[in-house]
Amino acid sequence: MKLNVLAAALCGGIVWGVGLLALTWWIIAFDGATGEPTFIGRVYRGYNISATGSLIGLIWALCDGFVGGAVVAWLYNTFADRLARSR
Repeated sequence: MKLNVLAAALCGGIVWGVGLLALTWWIIAFDGATGEPTFIGRVYRGYNISATGSLIGLIWALCDGFVGGAVVAWLYNTFADRLARSR
């Protein structure tokens, strides 16, 4: 069985992007918008715990998750093909 690389990429991007957005708003709801730099902010330029930062993080995470999902699906398909041929 092969994975659809585009579908896996979209799924990865949406899950990671919405997850980061939800986590940011969860922190804002309980601790307030701090605007302080975070570890993720070091990776995603412009991201911080604020409303604007959450949108910047959403865009970065969508791109990052898209690439990650595509790589995982491509690797799965590559290894599945090689293992199927070896049997």
